[in-house]
Amino acid sequence: MEAATALSAAHDALAFQLSPAVARPSASYSRICCRRLPVGIGKANQILKNASRSTQPSSTGKITGVNAVVLGEALASEDDELVFPNDDFSRQALVPSLEKYLEMYKWSVEDPAGFWSGIASQFYWKQKWGQPVFSENFDFRKGNIKIEWFRGGITNICYNCLDRNVESGNGDKIAIYWEPNDPGSQDSLTYSQLLQSVCQLANYLKDKGVKKGDAVVIYLPMIMELPIAMLACARIGALHSVVFAGFSAESLAQRIVDSKPKIVITCNAVNRGSKVITLIDIVDAALIESAKTGISVDLCLTYENKSAMKRESTKWQEGRDVWWQDVVPKYPTTCEVEWVDAEDPLFLLYTSGSTGKPKGVLHTTGGYMVYTATTFKYAFDYKPSDIYWCTADCGWITGHSYVTYGPLLNGATVVIFEGYVTRYPRKSLRVLASAGEPINPSTWRWLFNVVGDSRCPISDTWWQTETGGCMITPLPGAWPQKPGSATFPFFGIQPVIVNEKGAEIEGECSGYLCVKSSWPGAFRTLYGDHERYETTYFKPFPGYYFSGDGCRRDKDGYYWLTGRVDDVINVSGRRIGTEEVESALVSHPQCAEAAVVGIEHEVKGQGVYAFVTLVEGVSYSEELRKSLILTVRNKIGAFAAPDKIHWAPDLPKTRSGKIMRRILRKIASRQLHELGDTSTLADPNVVEQLIALADR
Repeated sequence: MEAATALSAAHDALAFQLSPAVARPSASYSRICCRRLPVGIGKANQILKNASRSTQPSSTGKITGVNAVVLGEALASEDDELVFPNDDFSRQALVPSLEKYLEMYKWSVEDPAGFWSGIASQFYWKQKWGQPVFSENFDFRKGNIKIEWFRGGITNICYNCLDRNVESGNGDKIAIYWEPNDPGSQDSLTYSQLLQSVCQLANYLKDKGVKKGDAVVIYLPMIMELPIAMLACARIGALHSVVFAGFSAESLAQRIVDSKPKIVITCNAVNRGSKVITLIDIVDAALIESAKTGISVDLCLTYENKSAMKRESTKWQEGRDVWWQDVVPKYPTTCEVEWVDAEDPLFLLYTSGSTGKPKGVLHTTGGYMVYTATTFKYAFDYKPSDIYWCTADCGWITGHSYVTYGPLLNGATVVIFEGYVTRYPRKSLRVLASAGEPINPSTWRWLFNVVGDSRCPISDTWWQTETGGCMITPLPGAWPQKPGSATFPFFGIQPVIVNEKGAEIEGECSGYLCVKSSWPGAFRTLYGDHERYETTYFKPFPGYYFSGDGCRRDKDGYYWLTGRVDDVINVSGRRIGTEEVESALVSHPQCAEAAVVGIEHEVKGQGVYAFVTLVEGVSYSEELRKSLILTVRNKIGAFAAPDKIHWAPDLPKTRSGKIMRRILRKIASRQLHELGDTSTLADPNVVEQLIALADR
């Protein structure tokens, strides 16, 4: 097996598919008339007609009449606005043309019940769902917000990921290749072996009293035991809450307090490059902190990660901590499935909000299963012969949907890894995909030209923790791509751009990205706080799901994401609430006040820019700057550390005391000619002070 060179750009995730050119027939769907196409797709159809390749010599790679290149025939330059799939790729693609996409898309929005029922029927259901197939209310003025898909349908996502593949004769197929931080100790599991490992852990959890509906917190690095733990929870109907193993003890404690788990699963340590991170110590501190609030966890199942730390060197609490290797292998390798309703909870995943408290995004079983499997299949043009590698950690939604569930539901072979793989050729790459942050056109071209050797289409996807799977995404063989654009909506997704009054805007425009009508993978609530769910996502624009993102649609109908419009920063695909970082900074004894904004970052998408006011009498210093950054690292995690500390004797505030973040964003991005009206500030001179201190 050949792996690919990992991107140095720290996006949330990149996905790589490696395979021989194997033809696959496209799916057969009925043609249904549509009242209206997604805004602008008719324009894209016209582009295809205007730039038909039928009269162009393939050896040139260039298309006359437009600034475009053809996949595999030329590098994309800064002048090239379009990259067309070549004929060979399109012929073998699951969706081979724009016309085929339109046919399927029409069906998905005109008859969503029929479209998604047809796909859902491809999975195993102990009992089929009732009618209606889905119900929804996106308008809080008409009652509580509600989304349901396939209610009454009884299934289990672990069964569909593992048992179904084994029973169909794929038990000996590799399910997971594991690439460790230290080369030379690679490992793998077949579908049969993975099922047995999952069953052993599931039996252990049941023996320790974990029941359907209970929560289990998983704080593991990217070792194979992480997806094993997720699947074991799903098998017995328990909710898993995976916490990224880069979060601090305080952040982990917050998630433990909110989810109230029966068990925490971790490992003793992990290698981050040459550095050893002692995870069990972080868990220990988090459990001490959570116990202060009355939330105690009596069992911590700990995997001995021998490559990072031996058990004899591990700090241990007798009676609470148990070694995975000492107990789990003793349990049977078969475990009865807990059959659950499609609307029963599957997992919690915490994402940062604009307040200090993380939001517990709750996904349910049936709709998520159907949607994540379908988006994986079509957005990445998956074929059974592919080996699929996603760089995401399972502590984030991409790792849930496109490392664990999406690939395994499709019977794929997936590569997971602890550290970056950097020494392998790229000739077997077939498709590249990106999630997390919009890729700017220059980076897109670099990814296309250098990583993919101009041979690989890029699925530059837009979606969120809340959406469960890709929402706006290229389909690799179906239409020309524009570097930096997420292109067009996935099946069943109806994106709209609205103005500040919530009115839909047609044609070429910019505004707020919303979605009308539900989709199976949508999250159902925020755990324990449905009011916050409604307030955050549905009250800003009644009748729509509000993504929190800005978006523009160009003259050809392509969608371009422009970043967050609220107080959330998206760093390398990881959402960080500005208030979280501000709270961490203010916890420093020499910090009196802080305001944090996001700025454009060429590698991470957005960076963290912090304005810091010090306690009276304290002087600015490099040592203090480093201390403030370290405080954020300790309280949240290294990924949230400020890229810039801007000393601020005071902050621009209105007379009512509200910080004018609009002005701070302009100062941070050096857009000093766009500061706008400062007359409403209590002290306009503050702005000049901040500008003068900008480069100190």
